[in-house]
Amino acid sequence: MVRLTFLGTGTSQGVPMIGCSCPVCRSCDPHDKRLRSSAFVEYGGLDILVDAGPDFRQQMLRANIRHIDAILLTHNHKDHTGGLDDVRAFNYIERAPIRIYCEKYVEESLRQEYSYAFAEKRYPGVPEWQITNIDENPFTVTENIPKVRLVWVDGKGYEKVKVEHAGPDTCKTAEIIPVRGKHYMLPVLGYRFGGIAYLTDMNFIPEEEFSKLEGLEHFVINCVRRGRHISHFSLEQAVEVAKRVGARHTWLTHLSHQLPTYSELCAELPPDIRPAYDGLVIEA
Repeated sequence: MVRLTFLGTGTSQGVPMIGCSCPVCRSCDPHDKRLRSSAFVEYGGLDILVDAGPDFRQQMLRANIRHIDAILLTHNHKDHTGGLDDVRAFNYIERAPIRIYCEKYVEESLRQEYSYAFAEKRYPGVPEWQITNIDENPFTVTENIPKVRLVWVDGKGYEKVKVEHAGPDTCKTAEIIPVRGKHYMLPVLGYRFGGIAYLTDMNFIPEEEFSKLEGLEHFVINCVRRGRHISHFSLEQAVEVAKRVGARHTWLTHLSHQLPTYSELCAELPPDIRPAYDGLVIEA
């Protein structure tokens, strides 16, 4: 079984947008209050986070998430990576690095954005990550049973202590199927977890990738506004892709205030296509 919780369903500026007084931004409906897009996936006994944007801390607290086995990054834009410094809380509580799975170019971007986390002489308490490079080929995520424990030393930072008995001989694993897409000219990845596929920040899916989307219970796709957009699917395009994929349920995410309110959007969409909202839980 797979269970996905939408931690955020808004576009890069969130909804409401700072300084805006449009009807959507002034809406009192909690469905129209959208943090930056992210999802928490419980799959194969593992706790997996897809993207860690600027609202990471608020999302972790709101959803009462106390453990993460892995973070999967879709791409390197700030609204999807801007919260990675806050994994320091998990480092401290679990005394272990956090595993991050991403493409090589995303790692290179992190090395620039978070240079202090990769420095030879690092400031005490910087985030501790273990990065694994992936591409569009399937990969396996394992539960985060560290071989090294982080031991905090005041005034010095973490000391890494080897764990002689790191855990059971067998550990929980889950196979993830990446789905390649384009975010304008930028290559990005979506992910399939069993019967659920989660795709965000795309406006093009190569023909050969559609075979990875067959037989879905739930299909999640980004949709930023009506009318063509340079780097995201429009509402019309998202509906067209959803019909081709043919999942039993399709959920729209990465929604901006340029779309109607949640209730208005529900009224105009087919019954098998719905806007997602923060806190929504789907299972397959």
